[in-house]
Amino acid sequence: MPDEKVTVIDAQTDIEGKVKGKDAVVHGHVVGEIAVSGRLVLGESARVEAAVSADAVEVHGEIKGDVRARSVTLAEKGRVQGTVDARVLVVKEGAWLTGSVAAGEGASKPGAVPGPPPPPPPAPPAEKEGA
Repeated sequence: MPDEKVTVIDAQTDIEGKVKGKDAVVHGHVVGEIAVSGRLVLGESARVEAAVSADAVEVHGEIKGDVRARSVTLAEKGRVQGTVDARVLVVKEGAWLTGSVAAGEGASKPGAVPGPPPPPPPAPPAEKEGA
């Protein structure tokens, strides 16, 4: 069985720039961008000010920025301020989320560029006066 490699950013680490990889666990402070192809776990001490994209994101700490993933889970102490775009969104009691949300079948996949919004529905026909 091959060794599973996970990038770990400990609580005493500050990173400014782009973090790329397969799976990652963040306990420290990241400013910039996080793009992982697998699972991203943000521990309770994590403070992320970045655009985040991953297959699955689990938030126990804090994110300020846009999150795009197949699934996003906000744990009891998780905090997100920004746009969340996920096919599956789980918000546990006690979590905090502020910003716009696109979730469900209509949400885009990680890395996809959202298209224009759908057109508004047609207006109902006007009633004639005196009829």
